Amino acid sequence: MKKQFPVLEMSCAACATSVESLLNNTPGIEQASVNYANHSAAITWDNSIITPTDIQNALRGIGYDIIIEEENAQEIQEASQQNYFKEIKSRTIWSAIFSVPVVILGMFFMDIPYGNWISMVLSTPVVFYFGQHFCVCAGKKIKHGSFNMDTLVALSVGTAYTFSVFNTIFPEFWHARGIHPHVYYESAVVIIVFISFGKYLEEGAKSNTSSALKKLMGMQAKTVKVKRGDEEIEIEISALLVGDIVLVKPGEKIAVDGVVVEGESYVDESLISGEPLAVLKTIDTKVFAGTLNQKGSFSFRAEKVGADTLLSQIIKRVQEAQGSKAPVQKYVDKVASIFVPTVIGISILTFIVWMIFGGENAFTYALLNAVTVLVIACPCALGLATPTAIMVGVGKAAEKHMLIRDAESLENASRIDTIVLDKTGTITMGKPVLSDILWDDALKSIDDEAILYSMEEQSEHPLSDAILHYLESTQKSIGIRLFSSITGKGIQATYENKCYFVGSLSFLKEMGAEISEPLQQSVNEWMGQSKSVMAFGTNKHVLSVIATEDPIKENSIYAIETLQNNNIKVYILSGDHQRSVDALADKVNVTDAFGGLMPNDKSEWIKKSQKQGNIVGMVGDGINDTEALAIADLSIAMAHGSDIAMDVAKVTVINSDLRAVSEIILLSKKVVRIIKQNLFWAFIYNIIGIPIAAGVLFPFNGFLLNPMIAGAAMALSSVSVVLNSLRLKN
Repeated sequence: MKKQFPVLEMSCAACATSVESLLNNTPGIEQASVNYANHSAAITWDNSIITPTDIQNALRGIGYDIIIEEENAQEIQEASQQNYFKEIKSRTIWSAIFSVPVVILGMFFMDIPYGNWISMVLSTPVVFYFGQHFCVCAGKKIKHGSFNMDTLVALSVGTAYTFSVFNTIFPEFWHARGIHPHVYYESAVVIIVFISFGKYLEEGAKSNTSSALKKLMGMQAKTVKVKRGDEEIEIEISALLVGDIVLVKPGEKIAVDGVVVEGESYVDESLISGEPLAVLKTIDTKVFAGTLNQKGSFSFRAEKVGADTLLSQIIKRVQEAQGSKAPVQKYVDKVASIFVPTVIGISILTFIVWMIFGGENAFTYALLNAVTVLVIACPCALGLATPTAIMVGVGKAAEKHMLIRDAESLENASRIDTIVLDKTGTITMGKPVLSDILWDDALKSIDDEAILYSMEEQSEHPLSDAILHYLESTQKSIGIRLFSSITGKGIQATYENKCYFVGSLSFLKEMGAEISEPLQQSVNEWMGQSKSVMAFGTNKHVLSVIATEDPIKENSIYAIETLQNNNIKVYILSGDHQRSVDALADKVNVTDAFGGLMPNDKSEWIKKSQKQGNIVGMVGDGINDTEALAIADLSIAMAHGSDIAMDVAKVTVINSDLRAVSEIILLSKKVVRIIKQNLFWAFIYNIIGIPIAAGVLFPFNGFLLNPMIAGAAMALSSVSVVLNSLRLKN
């Protein structure tokens, strides 16, 4: 059996590692992959050995849970994530409120009467209530013999707090040894506030990860009207069977995949193909779930229902693609897995060495220096290195009309070497406009434009809007009669006892119309440019030829040239006809362009490129691009496109300007450089500070680092990281 389960109670990337480790070591489970980004576990298991209930009980034993119910699983997980987000937000705010007076007392009024007792009272709820989750997560990791950032946070906070409580209650212990008993409550609470704030930012970035899938699922019809016998009945989509005859009225979504058996209509299939024009559906043509019927009515025979429909397959592949990604914080956790035990080891070694060589006050020196090592090694700077740079980088991107969702996309953007562009709505405007109209002046009468306008007003053809928009400022409707539509060819109407036609040139020629040589030359030229060509005329003459096109955005050519100049390979993948794609590629100077692609064709192309070692960015705007966007290393959506594309993509370009792609890559390189600098300073601070805290200078000059100074140094390291990140603003 293989299935993807929602996972609950994961609070950090290391939790995902713990869950995955347990699952992969559970008898009966062949393979498990846990993703912290979307809180899911893809599990393959032997149903004769273990059941989903057994898996759930195993995870509950270490403090986690999975949702095994088929119904409402998504809603249960979403509610759990929302509750956790609210909880961590509340924790962060209240811990900050309690911590501010503790910091003020500890830094500026340390000698006032009862100051230590006040700090202890205010610090206790921060440590034992608002910060308890650090200890819980650290405990789960220790249970499995591993460490992460939470382990060091719990140790640092616990040591600083316990040491401070001892010094508050038993100050005479130190006074008798000639030492003033300092307290470090501010160090304990500040650690919790800073790290909680970082987790709050992380959860905020992830809070909408399921919205894209929800919207995709929302495109599936809930009920359908079917014909059974002589009766038309409305049933739940789950009760629909293969072979049922489904009725579709104007404006309705198509419920499942099937074949038209009666009637005709234009259907908006941009969900599947990305083409801007609706497609005519007649008997024996296929229709797909989630696409939108326009003005006509028809019936179709259901061929694929439930999970077998094309829309369901898109949803499934988007889920799998999102589940294959891990958050950038995993790198910091990997570092912490080495850093944490090293610091603990140094602290223990410090205590032992001082106990052996400390002389008369060996225990005092051993305890103070061991505590100082743990305090100075606080991971605040390490924990802030990534989120502060990301915060500033995301803010800077927003100023440039780019919304970036998470750290992973920023990191990946710096490594992009291949960019895949959708055609319609990404390079082009995504809406056909009338580009050319040419009249035969020798035959044109004063009413011809008004007749054309009146006929297009009644037409259902997708290009009629472009013609109406062009003529509406100069023309008004006149009294045409006997209007009718001829399937797949065009329309006809009568005015003053003369019959007029609008449609393909072949249709007008079939009706007996002849075309002049100048008009024919223009038609040939437009078709060579891959424009859509129509004709208007009578049964004797073609009076006018009309060309429509999807125009290229103003800055697309410059944007593509900029990417190519930066040694980034640019490809075009489109659902449009190959001829149209080739014509566009020539205009924008792209040598590799592929047309006629279905959504899964795009994603398969990207997977193949990734296997060849390329880091691939995908830029799109349609529902048909969502699968490819989810697969890509960097996904960018244009804001004027579908909401679903924007939800799946990690970057949204608000003004839909393609130049933003190169700007994102440049910004990413700067952010990644700042993050590396932050991590360097966080570590160099520890590399220098920890040996001094351990007392390495004492044999040479008698210097011992006071834990109070260690706490201040810790704060300064965090400030330096923040200030370095703020340089991105310039």
